[in-house]
Amino acid sequence: MLDAEGRVWLTARIRGSENPDYCREGSDHPSAELFPTTRAGRHISVYDPGSGEYQFVDTCYSTHHLQFAEDDRNTLWTSGGGQVLGWLDTKLFLETGDAEASQGWAPLILDTNGNGRQDAWVEPGQPLDPNLDKRVPAAFYAVMPNPADGSVWGSNAFRYPGSIARYDPETNLGELYQVPLPGFGVRGADIDRSGVVWVSLGSGHLGEFDRRKCKGSLNGPAATGEHCPEGWTFHDLPGPAFADLPGFSVESSYYTWVDQHNTLGLGANVPIATGNLFDGVHAFVDGEFVTLRIPYPMGFYSKGFEGRIDDPEAGWKGRGLWVPSGDRTPWLMEGGKGSKPLVVHFQLRPDALAH
Repeated sequence: MLDAEGRVWLTARIRGSENPDYCREGSDHPSAELFPTTRAGRHISVYDPGSGEYQFVDTCYSTHHLQFAEDDRNTLWTSGGGQVLGWLDTKLFLETGDAEASQGWAPLILDTNGNGRQDAWVEPGQPLDPNLDKRVPAAFYAVMPNPADGSVWGSNAFRYPGSIARYDPETNLGELYQVPLPGFGVRGADIDRSGVVWVSLGSGHLGEFDRRKCKGSLNGPAATGEHCPEGWTFHDLPGPAFADLPGFSVESSYYTWVDQHNTLGLGANVPIATGNLFDGVHAFVDGEFVTLRIPYPMGFYSKGFEGRIDDPEAGWKGRGLWVPSGDRTPWLMEGGKGSKPLVVHFQLRPDALAH
C-alpha cells in the first residue's frame, strides 16, 4: 500500500511470534489494558524508495491486508488480527519511530445489552447475558475504512456462511452482519464512498450491503448477525450456472475492490471483482457487468488491484487500473516453464479512436 509520499507499507513478519511485554497483561498500554495479546505472526514494515531504507513496526496484533483511513493521522488499518482489529498512527510512527505509542488494537464487541456503550462481555460460544455485551472474533480478511462516517469494516471469510463486520472507533463497539441465502462464502471486499460494502461471494454473486436499509435496531440481544437481511442485495456474476442452481454463477471471484475515485474511467464508486475464471476482472457499472479480459497469456489470475491517477489533466492517458497476476504457479500459465508473474495496466479510452 502506497502512502501520499510514495512510501510502500507492507505486512511482513519481522520477528518471532512471542509478543513484547507492552502487548501483554499487566502493561499500561491502553489496548493491552482492554485486551492483552501474547502472539503476533505478521507485523508491518515500510519502505522509502527515496532513501532505499526500511523501517519495521513491531505490532502486538497480526496483520494481513492493510488500508489507509482518510484522517489527519494517516491511520493504517490492518486485517489478520484474529481476535482483534489493529491500527497504526503512521504520522506519529514516522515522526518518532515509537511502535508502542503509535499502535492500537481492539476486540470486536457487540452491544447486546443495548445501552450504547462498551461494557464487560461474554466470550464467543457463551450464551448471551442481558447485562453484558458479547465478544465475537474479529477475524477480518479484508479491511475497509469507511470514508462516509469514519467506521472500519471487515469481511469475515473463515466461517460459513460468512459475514461482514463494522467497528466504530468512537464507541469501541462492533456490529456483525451475516450473509443470508442465497449468498454464502464471503471473500475479499471493499467499501464505496457512501458506505456501501461490496463483497465477492462463493455463491457466484457480487454481494452488496447497505447498512442504511436496516429496519430494526442495530444493537441489543437480537443484533448478533442475522438481524438485517434487508440490507443485502445479490448480483449474479458473469458465467454459466449449474443446471440445478440457476442464478449461481460458476465464477469464483476472490476479491472485490471499489474504484472510489474513477481511476479507470467507468465512473466513481464502481465495484470491480476479480474474474478468476475469466482471466480478467468484472466491473459492475449501472447494474450491469463489464468484463475486462486479459487475452494473453491465458491463465491470468488476479488476487487484487489498485487504481492510480498520475495526471488528472491528461484525460484517459493519465489514469488507469493496475492488475497483478497473483497465481502462485505462474509456470502453469500459457508459456509454461519460465513464465513469471506480471502486472497489467488497463487504460480505458472514451471511444475507440480517442488519442
